[in-house]
Amino acid sequence: MSEQIPLIALTSGGPHAWIMINALREQYGDFPIILEDEEPAKLFWQRRRKMLGAWKVASMKAARLPLKLTKRGTAPIIEKMIRDYDLKSEPPEGANIIRVSSVNSPQVREILRVENPQAVFVVSTRMISKKILSSVTAPFINYHSGINPAYRGMFGGYFALANREPELFGATVHLVDRGVDTGDILYQSRVSVQPGDNFHTYLWRMAAGSRHIVMRAIRDALDNNLKPRRVNLPSRQYFAPTLGGYLWTGLTRKVW
Repeated sequence: MSEQIPLIALTSGGPHAWIMINALREQYGDFPIILEDEEPAKLFWQRRRKMLGAWKVASMKAARLPLKLTKRGTAPIIEKMIRDYDLKSEPPEGANIIRVSSVNSPQVREILRVENPQAVFVVSTRMISKKILSSVTAPFINYHSGINPAYRGMFGGYFALANREPELFGATVHLVDRGVDTGDILYQSRVSVQPGDNFHTYLWRMAAGSRHIVMRAIRDALDNNLKPRRVNLPSRQYFAPTLGGYLWTGLTRKVW
């Protein structure tokens, strides 16, 4: 292997992913960013049907209509967060961005082997294969928008509020293993929602209040000082809200 570089990132993009990556760039300068293509929607929903059943998936798809309606009026809230917290939510100009079809492609394995990073930062990717995880000795460190293990999977902040557990609205930085957000935990942040927040602002709110735990975890990794731990919470994986669940929670609990 070549001489080690400090850091490399794996992502499929998205505002909260770029917020974290840009924060790391401010500290560590330019580093390679492997940007995977979005998974085709057809394949995504096929996997969901096999896992959850056709009726539940149909209800998840139907929920997209009221979700679009509740997006109205959230732009000023997001713009205020960008100003107040100096959030940089766009791909950085001039960055070393390497586009790949999938985070699990042989191309990614070869890039990791050649670059030989001390740490791999993961944010918003599909599940990472065993071949990729074993391609280098560096720890794979994931930013997850939810408190693990109670809110693994998707939309952890929303479901914490929907379940009347606002104390579990926050984010987790953890080591990546072969499970869905099941790796040992490095740091967690608790974040408070604000008036007007809803499904479309939660990811922004968590990202604004959680950059520091990403910075701490990567610093620990580069200093060879990671201290992973387990958290004593019930473990559950979440997916997208269903139509009935989203409407019922919004009407009865005012969580949209």
